[in-house]
Amino acid sequence: MAADEPLVLGIETSCDETGVGIVHGTTLLADAVASSVDTHARFGGVVPEIASRAHLEAMVPTIERALKTAGVSAKDLDGIAVTAGPGLAGALLVGVSAAKAYAYALGKPLYGVNHLASHICVDQLEHGKLPEPTMALLVSGGHSSLLLSSDITSDVRPMGATIDDAAGEAFDKIARVLDLGFPGGPVIDRLAREGDPAAIAFPRGLSGSRDPAYDFSFSGLKTAVARWIEAKRAAGEEVPVRDVAASFQEAVVDVLTRKAVRACKDEGVDHLMIGGGVAANSRLRALAQERCERAGIRLRVPRPGLCTDNGAMVAALGSEMVARNRAASDLELSADSSLPVTDPHVPGAHAHGHSHDHDHVHEVSKENLYS
Repeated sequence: MAADEPLVLGIETSCDETGVGIVHGTTLLADAVASSVDTHARFGGVVPEIASRAHLEAMVPTIERALKTAGVSAKDLDGIAVTAGPGLAGALLVGVSAAKAYAYALGKPLYGVNHLASHICVDQLEHGKLPEPTMALLVSGGHSSLLLSSDITSDVRPMGATIDDAAGEAFDKIARVLDLGFPGGPVIDRLAREGDPAAIAFPRGLSGSRDPAYDFSFSGLKTAVARWIEAKRAAGEEVPVRDVAASFQEAVVDVLTRKAVRACKDEGVDHLMIGGGVAANSRLRALAQERCERAGIRLRVPRPGLCTDNGAMVAALGSEMVARNRAASDLELSADSSLPVTDPHVPGAHAHGHSHDHDHVHEVSKENLYS
């Protein structure tokens, strides 16, 4: 761990996790998370207003916990990074407001970064520097995307995305139909291990020869599974929950991995990175490994804790921004719920590299407050 590597704190509040991470270069020092998922469970999904309130309550304690775990003082930081988008507008605003307050009080540069680019960059904390270019398959409750990154701080190109439901969303909806609770991903993964993935021939969305090569669709699959379950119940038959879980899961991961490997081959990229909450799915990991090995592609998947939303991924991208001398954001930084992945970060209007104009802030710095 080189002494001159940037020490960056990252804040993530795009959905229902308040994440604060601290990294030194590509070394993870702290990854503190406060989740409000249990509060949303009785509603069967994330309630934006509840998420925002939970972030507000958790923010300062989570930042303090991260600093304590990392064994660093806030005044030693080289920058503050925060998810500026995409995500739930109200939730993002809490994180952006907190990051701006800390950056202003400490006289540190602020970096508003992209949630999806952060999901790619987090892999550096586990497997070292990302090869350039890298193909990334991001799968979560809000996103199913295939992205080609030749420079994680400035060049991320969308190859394909879901045209309707995201994969994680489909897991949640099928879990609801099966009365398995929320979130649906972990419980379906667990039950699927005891089921037969070939028991029911569920459809593979957008997998025909005339369909878009890299786009995804899970809405039809979700409807097909729900109707199959309803037909069983209407006939008074018992629903084989484990087989349904396994067959549904297989339909999702089959399409995801097939398209990701195809994109790698078509673009001549020999590395595939899988991130996002659904990357914690054991069958997705196993099938991706199998298909990548067959195609001569190296697979990189962070450990499950780094796949779900967390502050470490934001800090990782922030650290890369500082290391590559990217323009910092203005203190007027705003949250953007639909920030495109083609913008890995939001540079300030007048910022140039590391010399972002924070010098005047030192005069009013409240370092002792946070040291």
